[in-house]
Amino acid sequence: MKAILLAAGRGSRLGTATDTHPKCYVSLHGRPLVRWQIEALTAAGIGEIAVVRGYLADFWDRQELPVSRFFTNDRWQQTNMVASLACADDWLAAAPCVVSYTDIVYSPGSVRRLMAAPGDIAITYDPNWLSLWSRRFADPLDDAETFRVDARGRLVEIGARPKSLAEVEGQYMGLLRLTPAGWRTVTDYLGGLPAAEADRLDMTGLLSRLLSRGVEIQAVPIADPWCEVDQPSDLTVAERIFSPAGGIVGR
Repeated sequence: MKAILLAAGRGSRLGTATDTHPKCYVSLHGRPLVRWQIEALTAAGIGEIAVVRGYLADFWDRQELPVSRFFTNDRWQQTNMVASLACADDWLAAAPCVVSYTDIVYSPGSVRRLMAAPGDIAITYDPNWLSLWSRRFADPLDDAETFRVDARGRLVEIGARPKSLAEVEGQYMGLLRLTPAGWRTVTDYLGGLPAAEADRLDMTGLLSRLLSRGVEIQAVPIADPWCEVDQPSDLTVAERIFSPAGGIVGR
């Protein structure tokens, strides 16, 4: 199986930390986030990894990474994450791919569980999200999205603004897996949208719209600790979760 790292955006919420390098080169325990992702994917058995770049695209040419291919979203400033994903169309159409955000850190076990999930579209989620969000935000609902699954582990709702904790059964982690058939489902939907609307579409928005069309999406609960680095204070949280050697300290 292959993997695609989505690294086109700047990460403006990190302020000056991304002035000279892409967001995924923010350092955690002396190593850029992208190194943590590549190591987890490789340890899980991923054979080839591609990067979709955009902001400071030339930066990647100076790095030594075990990356098989680069795709470039030249319109990264005018588009969102789904448009970046579409830049890797030929990989997605040819073989199953794990797709990863590049502002997250996770375990190889999380990747393996996602790889083994049934269905053509699958995502990982954290059912114990409140513990992590309470460390990141004064009010966890300020940055949470609705998330519900059914008794068979299929996603039934994602991406809306929750009014209460009861509407949030977990949080999407930024890891998904698509088979070629799953990607065709996505491209068929995107092909029916006006170009400007497709450009603005983010990942949870896409997943929500697919659900409304009856598309089945498998939701895989993850018990391993993980983290997201979206603002400077998230790095402090991440440092307490993951050890400098790459091991997990705790939630």
